[in-house]
Amino acid sequence: MLVQLLTHTPEPEKIVAAAARLCYSDSGIDDLLSASTEQHARLIEKILSLGHFSVLEHVSFSFGIEGVSRACSHQLVRHRLASYSQQSQRYVASDAPFPAVEPPTLRQYPELQQRYQQLFGQVYQLYREMLDAGVPAEDARFVLPNAAETKLVMTMNARELHHFFSLRCCRRAQWEIRDMAKEMLLLCRAAAPLLFADSGPGCLRGACPEGEMCCGHAAEVREEYAN
Repeated sequence: MLVQLLTHTPEPEKIVAAAARLCYSDSGIDDLLSASTEQHARLIEKILSLGHFSVLEHVSFSFGIEGVSRACSHQLVRHRLASYSQQSQRYVASDAPFPAVEPPTLRQYPELQQRYQQLFGQVYQLYREMLDAGVPAEDARFVLPNAAETKLVMTMNARELHHFFSLRCCRRAQWEIRDMAKEMLLLCRAAAPLLFADSGPGCLRGACPEGEMCCGHAAEVREEYAN
């Protein structure tokens, strides 16, 4: 899996602080960006503590993501307040060796792991035979599995990223999208540390929101994200 931060709104913390300043003061538009870095930091800390997340919608982050499965991308697009551009299986044919994601749990079952790999060899052979016979790629792709690797560009605003991280960094999230979310969070914290200082699974900010489905390791999770 490869996750890269392609671009983001310039000076995101400055923009968020300016929007918040407009809400809480009589500053004119020309004065919004004149505050010091220390003032921006105090204001951002205040609005995050108050839950005034609407001002975070003014900044966005674009990621390049590669080597994730179609199963993962199907989960990802459930987050509707985002923009996605995904590699097409209609216009881009798969090459050998067949690019597929393998769940780590299969390492515990060598025989099943071998059969898993053999199956994809058979799938790819049928896929290529269909293409070579003249079956359109948009129809040949019907045999491709959820494990097929994909690439995409995704853009989210900072408010939606907070929501995304609260759900997908949780230990109850599926392992692949959780690994991706953690990589994204590291990149966001590097680009805008004030905006994402306490971002992550819900248990970082209080009781676990999963209720009876809690993993039971909130203290361990908090230590992980603190480090």
